[in-house]
Amino acid sequence: MYDVFQIVNWLRVKNYADMRQNPNVEELTQMKAMKLLYYIQAANLVLTGNRLFDNDLVAWKYGPVVVEVHNKYVHQREIVGKIDDEALKDYRILEADQQTADILNSIYDIYGHSSAYDLMRQTHKEKPWQETPQSSVISDEKIRKFYSGVFEFEN
Repeated sequence: MYDVFQIVNWLRVKNYADMRQNPNVEELTQMKAMKLLYYIQAANLVLTGNRLFDNDLVAWKYGPVVVEVHNKYVHQREIVGKIDDEALKDYRILEADQQTADILNSIYDIYGHSSAYDLMRQTHKEKPWQETPQSSVISDEKIRKFYSGVFEFEN
């Protein structure tokens, strides 16, 4: 299991690299990072049966949120900023774990180029968020059950 901020750093480094290659790529926002964390956790639950990070996903008005990540980046829209040595180290650690790297890269390839707004709208159409009362934890079981029909992985 990884620290959620290692995964956020992976997302930041990946987005920073994308922005350098393509000037039309938008900087990662806090809201978009939340939705990507949600889909990353969902994919890991489906594939491994376990969480990739220990933090709960909570149903908020604008979709699933990791409260600790929200609190760190409160009042910040974009969260990439300066990529420091710690972010690069976290990126390398996650990339060295083949199964984790496959999940992260797959989710990023599928959802990473959608806007935060589009991802919010998408999560609002899906049962785990719909069936969880506002400000409550979205259960791993709800996530696993719903996304087992969405994410298919080749072994």
